[in-house]
Amino acid sequence: MSLGVAILSLAVLILVHEAGHFFVARAVGMTPRKFYIGFGPALVKRTRGGVEYGIAALPLGGYVKIPGMHRPAPGDLRKSLAPAQQNELAPQLAELDVALERDDEPTAIAIATQLESHLPENKQLQELEWALAPDAYWRQRVWKKVAVIAAGPLTNVAFAVVLLVVFFMLGAFNASRIVERVLPNYPAAAAGLRAGDRILSIANHTVTPNAIATTINATHGRPFSFVVLRNGHRVSIGPLRARLDQGAYRVGFQIKGVPAPGDSFPTACWHAVRVVGLFTSETVKSLAGLFVGSGTRNVSSAVGIVRVTSQAFRQSLQDFLAIIAEINLALALLNLLPVLPLDGGHIVMSVIERVRGKAFSQLAYMRYSAVGLSLFIFLLYLGLRNDFSAGHS
Repeated sequence: MSLGVAILSLAVLILVHEAGHFFVARAVGMTPRKFYIGFGPALVKRTRGGVEYGIAALPLGGYVKIPGMHRPAPGDLRKSLAPAQQNELAPQLAELDVALERDDEPTAIAIATQLESHLPENKQLQELEWALAPDAYWRQRVWKKVAVIAAGPLTNVAFAVVLLVVFFMLGAFNASRIVERVLPNYPAAAAGLRAGDRILSIANHTVTPNAIATTINATHGRPFSFVVLRNGHRVSIGPLRARLDQGAYRVGFQIKGVPAPGDSFPTACWHAVRVVGLFTSETVKSLAGLFVGSGTRNVSSAVGIVRVTSQAFRQSLQDFLAIIAEINLALALLNLLPVLPLDGGHIVMSVIERVRGKAFSQLAYMRYSAVGLSLFIFLLYLGLRNDFSAGHS
């Protein structure tokens, strides 16, 4: 169940992101042509108000189709056709290219309409017609384009703030020294540690609740013993050895949490905003560190995200909310990187287009996207390497 909740949570975060694009696009006059939950073939769809709403076969996130992301260019439609179709429609295609070259949009629209009967399922023709529409993205003023693109990441940030406010209002759990659960097949279970034991010392060191995990980790696999209070008697547990598990030395037990009172709404809001600021600062430092070879172990893929979210769901509602808020912020900040096809890249292109006074062609966008895709593949490699090495340590 926890795995399903984790996957669903990740899908919801992506859907929240796309919803931000959708509603702001409508607000500034760029009516999206599609809004889908999931990816792949449509299971259910309905057109209303010029927008095709649907549910796709793969329930992972969603997508929004904003019309005319790129300025139409001569040859775009021709390249999407098979050689036989190019020969058959050569006169219309040549006339279309001339019209686009001269910015004669009425003629281009008329030719595109004529071609619909010959190319009823051609996506590039549909893209061309959307790009020639009055509400096409590439035509809009720069503030509208930036608003629509930035809305996705900013919606994730806003959602993270809401989750964190709820987190702080619910109240956290303070750690105690009482063992709540001993995990099977771990050193603690084999050594005889029991639920209800109160930990007094570890490796001859008296420990506070918050120091239990760090003290065990500091043993680095060397033999050590516990002293616990059980039914009013001091009992020695061990010696035992902690084993390396997901980057830390553990013996396999969970500490009981003691509920703490939650914050008031104003205080929770302040704490939530402060956490967002701190997380943003640390993430920017981590991303900058990647370019000098540091911080590569901090990158995670969807595999690691689902694993951590699943674990947090099993632990408590507060842990789950905190992890989902963190993933929201990470998704927002990653999308603001200034490379295509990420949102930050579209914002950069919009600003540059405003400076040069002319929109870039689809080919220019594709060339710039190659940089972003290379970065994405690099980050995906790091994330998968880290996630699978953590899962098998």
